[in-house]
Order: sequence, then structure tokens, then C-alpha cells
Amino acid sequence: MSRCAHICLMADYNQWMNAKVYAAAASLPAEELQRERGAFFGSLLATLNHVMVGDTLWLQRYAKHPASFPLLDPIRAITPPASLTHPLFAAEDFAAMHAHRQWLDELIIDWAASIREEDLDHLLDYRNSKGPNRREFFSLLMHFFNHQTHHRGQASTLLSQAGVDIGDTDLLFRIPNHLAD
Repeated sequence: MSRCAHICLMADYNQWMNAKVYAAAASLPAEELQRERGAFFGSLLATLNHVMVGDTLWLQRYAKHPASFPLLDPIRAITPPASLTHPLFAAEDFAAMHAHRQWLDELIIDWAASIREEDLDHLLDYRNSKGPNRREFFSLLMHFFNHQTHHRGQASTLLSQAGVDIGDTDLLFRIPNHLAD
């Protein structure tokens, strides 16, 4: 599998898993979404918010790549979150948060399909809370998807604590089975 194909697979997995997690979360009352559960970000809502904040910040950094990525223009227009825990939506407006997540996932899918192999070796300069950095773009993309997976794993645990099973979560369910051909 090419690196670009792998990025598209990860974007597909991201969208698939977010749909499952958000559908499961939507089955809970608002007070359960906001309940402190002892997780790193406290509640399920805060954990899901952090993933969206991280995605927004990383996509804004990726928008500075020399390839320009016009599909990221909508991300450029968003005011960067002030912190990694900055609430993007009112706690009682989970439906708006969910709709934004769906929009963001579709944007990630489309953008991932526009990335070319020659874009991946570029050393991208960016700033985070610790200062200036420079990393290979492909490695940063792998971090982006790994970050999502890590925190969705936490969200899955929080949903389980609330009595909600999201079902299968393995990436293998998104990879074509060539034995079936």
C-alpha cells in the first residue's frame, strides 16, 4: 500500500470510528456526556472536544504546507482554539458538535485524497505550545491519526463505563480482505 493510500485508509477509519462513537454518545443524556469519569480530560464530552481541537490545530498547521491544499481553506477561516481543552461548543449542544465532527471528517476524507506522494517528504515548520518544530509531513500525518485513535480509545472506555458498547473498532474492518476476491 502506498503512503497516500494509507493516509486515505486512516481518514476513512477516522470517519467510521467517529460516526460510531458519536452515535453511541448521542444515546446518552447530556448529564452523562458531561459526567466526570476520571479520564485524562474528565468527561466523554471533554475527550471528544479535545480530539476536535487537536484535529483543528493540526489541520491549520497542515494548511501552511507549500502544496497549499485548497481543500483546507475552510480550516484556515476558523479561529484557532485557545488551548487543547478550549470548548468548541456549548456543553448542551451536542448535536452541533456532532454535525461539526461530521463536516470535519468529510473535509479530512477529501483532503487526504488530494495529498500526493511528493508532498509527504516535506519538512513542515509549525509551532505548538512548546515552541517551533520541524518534522516530516508524513510523520505528522501519522501522529494526527494516531492521536485520534488514542483518544477515541479513551472515549470508548468512557462509553463502556456508561453502559454503551460501540461494537467493533479494529482498523482491520476497513482494510479490504484480499482472500475474499
